[in-house]
Amino acid sequence: MKIFGVVGNYREHIAELGNIGTSSEPVVFTKCDSALVNRGRPFFIPDFTRKCEYETELVVRISRMGRSISQRFAHRYYDAVTVGIDFTARDIQRRMRERGLPWDLAKGFDGSAVIGEWREFSQLPNRNPVELSNISDLLKAGMEFRLDINGTTVQSGISSQMIHDADRLVSYISSFFTLKTGDLIFTGTPVGVGPVHIDDHLTGYLDGDKVLEFNVK
Repeated sequence: MKIFGVVGNYREHIAELGNIGTSSEPVVFTKCDSALVNRGRPFFIPDFTRKCEYETELVVRISRMGRSISQRFAHRYYDAVTVGIDFTARDIQRRMRERGLPWDLAKGFDGSAVIGEWREFSQLPNRNPVELSNISDLLKAGMEFRLDINGTTVQSGISSQMIHDADRLVSYISSFFTLKTGDLIFTGTPVGVGPVHIDDHLTGYLDGDKVLEFNVK
């Protein structure tokens, strides 16, 4: 199982961090499978960072094997969506960037990819059954997602504002990697990233439906 992440897929987030820059192609990184945390299990802040930040994202689940997938047919290769957190050791990331080094350690460490409960198309609100026939259509129409910490909303976004939509990401990533059933794509975070602390309680919502809930230890 592979976990892919995307850098700078919302314009306001690019401005927020200041040093990401824009790209005509998706900027992709990977996480190890040991990064995955699900089923409401707690997230443990690693000892090696002094600034661990949340990045709330929509995550899509690959449902069939594919390689060099045409963007036109990419919607056939993912069958579910949820809210996830791409945890980032921001202090390590910035230090690596300043030295021109890869920053895998800041993104791919154990426990850094938290996901919520999956929602398939039949479980999601269909605003117009005539026009919207799959998750790709819903994402393009605009799915809202947000993160609350200790009962207060700290980050929110809408999928239609992604620079590279899910179909583009699936097609692009598959030109380098064979996508297999169960692979995950974190589609990028909107503006509003920030730190987490021990004893924080995080809840994530997809179109108002709570799909993610866990504690920070």
